[in-house]
Amino acid sequence: MTNQIFVIGHVNPDTDSIASAMGYAWLLRERDRVNAVAARAGALNPQTAWVLKTLGLEAPLLLTDASPRFESVMQRLDTIRPDAQLGAAWTLASKTGGLAPIVNADGTPYGLINGLSLFKYFSETLGPRPGDTTVREMMSAPCSDAADKSIPKYAASAHIRDSLNKILRDEMDDYWVVDENGRYLGIARQRDILNPPRLKIILVDHNEPRQSIAALEEAELLEILDHHRLGNPHTHTPIRFTVDIVGSTSTLVTEQTAEAGLSAPPALAGALLAGLLADTLILTSPTTTPRDRAAAEKLSHWAFVGGSPLKGETIESYGKKVLSAGAGLSNRTPEEIVSNDIKPYEAGGFKFAIAQAEVTDLVQLPEHLPALTKALDDLRDKRGLDFAMLLVTDVVRGSSRLITSSTPPPILNDLPYPPLPDGTRDAPGVVSRKKQLLPVVLGLLER
Repeated sequence: MTNQIFVIGHVNPDTDSIASAMGYAWLLRERDRVNAVAARAGALNPQTAWVLKTLGLEAPLLLTDASPRFESVMQRLDTIRPDAQLGAAWTLASKTGGLAPIVNADGTPYGLINGLSLFKYFSETLGPRPGDTTVREMMSAPCSDAADKSIPKYAASAHIRDSLNKILRDEMDDYWVVDENGRYLGIARQRDILNPPRLKIILVDHNEPRQSIAALEEAELLEILDHHRLGNPHTHTPIRFTVDIVGSTSTLVTEQTAEAGLSAPPALAGALLAGLLADTLILTSPTTTPRDRAAAEKLSHWAFVGGSPLKGETIESYGKKVLSAGAGLSNRTPEEIVSNDIKPYEAGGFKFAIAQAEVTDLVQLPEHLPALTKALDDLRDKRGLDFAMLLVTDVVRGSSRLITSSTPPPILNDLPYPPLPDGTRDAPGVVSRKKQLLPVVLGLLER
């Protein structure tokens, strides 16, 4: 994994986050000839799952944190059995820098032969005054006699940081790395454990650390490609940073692809188009720009071709299917609704989060309102927030209702959305969390 570059979107990824990661990783491989891999920081939402299934695409690699693991520093050295002659271990150690891993027939570690264990074995065999025992006789002994069986074992998938203090106390030079069943995978040396390679990361569709993969500070951040407000992380060296005023990150990926004289494969173009249309509500959102419309036309040209799963579609027909796949309150639990598309923020001393759910009409909202409010309260308490909001957006009529967790800060009473008898707020014409709701909330909290 050390030579890979992971292109990854925000936690609770939406379709634009997944599609832009896939599209930008493909572009980097095609244009720049680098080993870029698309990744995701969380589970797919129903809309994205439908898009990928329709297009026959695999979901990106799940990568929940950037903290180095033992698998990144292990080396799979050759092994020998406990009953092999010590001479075989000597031969192997001469090739591996002084180590001979002894592994049982079932694949589990038995012991490690190194310089210290050999010296201990020779001392015990020969005693303080060497007698008639010859080197040939000692080398004919089984490896089990000279192996150090006290070597600690660490799972390949375990985070190095969680065991660092123990490793420093142990003062050993080498460690076993095993799989989930305790079978040998390799050897990790202390010098490598203390200086593990950092994962190389490119962020797409976000730039705020709170919305990023966990342990981002332990990774090497190479680039950011985004279309949201600034809240970017600290970096030790300059990086390529692109934040532009468009409706989706998929638009930015499409523009770079076209500028390179390339065309995305039909299925990938379909995914990028889905991300663009989802973020811009089929080009009707206030975030939509002429560049988004041009990118949508370009993607439709690449995606709606013969042999493609989207042959015969139009931007409008495909967009409606994409929005319908993610719309509705009945096909998801309240906990999923408030957490699938949510973003955390901080302003004016408040910590809060805003989720958004899309529906095809608001008629069904009253029956789900108590459960959604409770889910918002639970999410607020679990994450230690001051308040949480859910924007329920009617994607057909271009209007929303705003639900707030119980006992919101009094300052939110000044929100310019009329309160309704059921406790929600009417937000006619509001469809964008980023461009319409968030600036209003920030303006109240920061005044």
